[in-house]
Amino acid sequence: MSAQTTQTTVQRIGTTETREVSESLMARAMRRLRRDRMTMAAIIVIVILALLAIFAPFLTTQVFHVDPNRTDSDLRFAPVGTSGHPLGTDDLGRDHLARLLHAGQISLGIGFGGAFLILIIGLSFGTITGYFGGAVDDIMNWVITTLDSIPTLYLLLIISAILSPSAEALVIVLALAGWTGTTRLIRGETLTLREREYILSARAVGASPWRIMFSHILPNLTSITAISLATSIGNLILIESALSFLNVGVQPPTPTWGNMLSNSQTFFTLGGHLVVLPGLLIVTTVLCLYVIGDGVRDAFDPTIVD
Repeated sequence: MSAQTTQTTVQRIGTTETREVSESLMARAMRRLRRDRMTMAAIIVIVILALLAIFAPFLTTQVFHVDPNRTDSDLRFAPVGTSGHPLGTDDLGRDHLARLLHAGQISLGIGFGGAFLILIIGLSFGTITGYFGGAVDDIMNWVITTLDSIPTLYLLLIISAILSPSAEALVIVLALAGWTGTTRLIRGETLTLREREYILSARAVGASPWRIMFSHILPNLTSITAISLATSIGNLILIESALSFLNVGVQPPTPTWGNMLSNSQTFFTLGGHLVVLPGLLIVTTVLCLYVIGDGVRDAFDPTIVD
């Protein structure tokens, strides 16, 4: 009886391992922003305006060789395209381009400075009250409700009358009058975040409340703070223009887009450029800031599928 031997051959099929690298929320948001052409265009416009405002003294003295406060009665209401004055002159013969550049420095400074101050106050109060709750939250809500019951314009007029109408004072005034909305926004988001599982886990391992707020809650407020900052800057520029119209904003001869627009409305028939150009800069800046805020919101939205 013979035994038959069977040999079995095992053939190994080559496989290729694929690794998928997880993408963080911030990286995904940046990728979405880069693909959003409208938002990127708005960011470019804001950066250009900010650079022109920052380098306004250099541009006026070294490039255009004009003084924004120098008057010339012979060149009153010079039209756009005048030799040496590409954007014309105002009712006192001052170069309009130079004044627009310096005005942008003040207007954007008020908008950015006030918005950052509002954001600091709103983040501090909103995070603390939202996390701790209890009596701290009740007291802060009472303060916010009381301030919100006073008409904003009336409150601005009172504070502006007490403080001197300068750019620095106006930043403080706008911050004191506008921090409540941001605080409410941050508080509501903090109330939601403090009940998440990773916050409960941090509490369970003994993390202090301040460590939880700074290490776990604040990083997750990035999107809402960026949106609030962009919209606040635009709102403050509009408010500065309204206060200039009421003659309680920054006073001439210091130029801002708001007071240039207010002071030139009576000269529309003599120099239309004195009204159109400051108004166009205000509209363009505010519109771009709102577009940026909307784009940031969409970029951080986890419900949107790429």
